[in-house]
Amino acid sequence: MSEAITTFLTSVKRLCPRLTHTELAYIESGLTITELKPKEFYIRANTIQSRVGFVYRGLLRSFYIDSKGHDITVNFVCEGRYATHYTALITATPGRYHFQCVEPAIVVNLAYGHIQEGYDRYANIERYGRLIAEEVLKFQQMRLESFLFETAEQRYLSFVDENPELFNRVSLSHLSSYLGIERQTLTRIRQKLAAG
Repeated sequence: MSEAITTFLTSVKRLCPRLTHTELAYIESGLTITELKPKEFYIRANTIQSRVGFVYRGLLRSFYIDSKGHDITVNFVCEGRYATHYTALITATPGRYHFQCVEPAIVVNLAYGHIQEGYDRYANIERYGRLIAEEVLKFQQMRLESFLFETAEQRYLSFVDENPELFNRVSLSHLSSYLGIERQTLTRIRQKLAAG
């Protein structure tokens, strides 16, 4: 068994300790591995997803293209996180976001049809699916509330605090887009904090 798959199964067990050996073996039987180079797409917008991706190594950026042709970063997906547009996945509708590699990546794929069958066969796999959905909802709620209640500087500080491993791995352009501010504003915030 590859190290990537072992790491993924360990993360599954950590999130849902009730999973039995049989249930973990079922999950493992539906796994594949994808290796990607920088700038390669894991998921393209306007396509129907058939899998959930767990990033074992590397960094992906999730973004969409706005009406003016600008790409707007909505998420960074690094080691131990899932690359998927969850709503599009569970509704089997075309996703709105691209997931593109920033760095070389190794992604563990779990086929959505396989996990759906697992929900029907095993109660603890269904519980695992619910826990993943809760994590996705929590992230989306925190992201929404950051735009409603935090200043640009607070959003930047929160990002640095919550993602110390990403600070030197993402470009200023992508980070400013993610934070919803101009690149010059981000530069001013960084200079102010450095002087401060």
